[in-house]
Amino acid sequence: MKNRIRANSKICSCLSLGLCLATTMFSSVNAQAQDSAPAVGFRAQVAPILIEKCVACHSAKKAEGGYRLDTYEELLKPGDSGDNPIVGKDSVNSLLLHRVKDENAETRMPPEQAPLTEADIKTLATWIDFGAAFDGEDPKQLLILQTPALTYAAPPASYPAIPLYATAVTKDGNFLLTGGYHEILIWNLQQKMLDGRISNIGQRVFAIAINDQGDKIAVACGEPGRIGEVRIVDLATKQVSAVVTRSIDVALDVAFRPGTNELAVGFADNSIRLVNIDSNTVTKTYTSHADWVTAIAFSPDGKRLASGSRDKSVKVLDLESGEMILNYSGHSAPVRGVVFSADGSQVFSVADDKRLHRWNVADGGRAADVPLSGHGARIVRQGGHLYIPTSAGQIHKLDVSNNQIVSTFSGHKDWVHAAAVTPADVVVSVSHDAEIKVWGQDGSMQASWMGVPQ
Repeated sequence: MKNRIRANSKICSCLSLGLCLATTMFSSVNAQAQDSAPAVGFRAQVAPILIEKCVACHSAKKAEGGYRLDTYEELLKPGDSGDNPIVGKDSVNSLLLHRVKDENAETRMPPEQAPLTEADIKTLATWIDFGAAFDGEDPKQLLILQTPALTYAAPPASYPAIPLYATAVTKDGNFLLTGGYHEILIWNLQQKMLDGRISNIGQRVFAIAINDQGDKIAVACGEPGRIGEVRIVDLATKQVSAVVTRSIDVALDVAFRPGTNELAVGFADNSIRLVNIDSNTVTKTYTSHADWVTAIAFSPDGKRLASGSRDKSVKVLDLESGEMILNYSGHSAPVRGVVFSADGSQVFSVADDKRLHRWNVADGGRAADVPLSGHGARIVRQGGHLYIPTSAGQIHKLDVSNNQIVSTFSGHKDWVHAAAVTPADVVVSVSHDAEIKVWGQDGSMQASWMGVPQ
């Protein structure tokens, strides 16, 4: 009996050893399979899909079904259904995958859009099946701030007219820069023809600024409600050299700080950011406005910054102390343009109330109130004059010595969003219907053409 027990014990030991070996072999094979599986990173591959297809309907501003996925932390939380959107190592039971793979067009996500591609679905499924790991620094940070900067596809060879919100003239006065669809267009002002195209730019361009040296431009761009950014372009190579700051909504204005390597950006997320373009880092963020920051301007000495907002205010910041020194609330409508006087002691501002206000930085006291033909837009100061685009299709030329409009350039059929002045005092304007017009100082129109590739 003892021998039989001893024999059975040996058999049991062998079976246990066999099972142990089998388990070890299975675990080893499984580990090898995982090691050989394609790596899918959250920041580089998963987050861009969510931003492109999902965030518009599932963010803090708009959480359809009570579900958000604009951060990694929110992505994992159930919505109103109570079902887990992500089940680690189990894509089959992850609600997110179920919804994007749904064959019913009425319930499939995203709604009323093309379904996710098979490649995108495979990326999401692979990431979930291998643990849905997070490879960023802060799971509470917005996805758009975690992903690598996008490389945009080349724009079409030609396209229909689009609103032109921004323009600038190169330092030599020979070329005009305007925004296009995912590009900056370069126009030869002598020949009145397209001279070059700079691609890899955000969908819409809202402002263009040229640095003191004239070799770099900063482009405020983005797609409303989804992404905003500032891209730096090297004019010599016509290539984007850096993406210096990004946000969840568009960048509406940008300006280089005189005599420095810094720029300021106004965003539709209500923030102002100072950026060092040598290190491509945000050095300061201001959030004193209650609505979109639509316009910004440095004082001539670079020590102060004025910002206009859709909240109807203009604020002046002392950049050395970081303190707000004045809040001007004289406008009764959203502010669209601001600029300092030549000596920096006053600010000119325009708004949707069809008024130009001139006021003192020291105490906010108003020095002038000039009626305009329409809603004002971004102001240009050149010498002793201001050039003020309006929604009435006109540009007013104002003499700052007496606050009088001395000339009005008329001819646009739509809202004039921006203007620029060459060193030879030639005025150029761009409008909502994509027209570019060139004017003499007397208000005579010298040329006009459509500002899109044709």
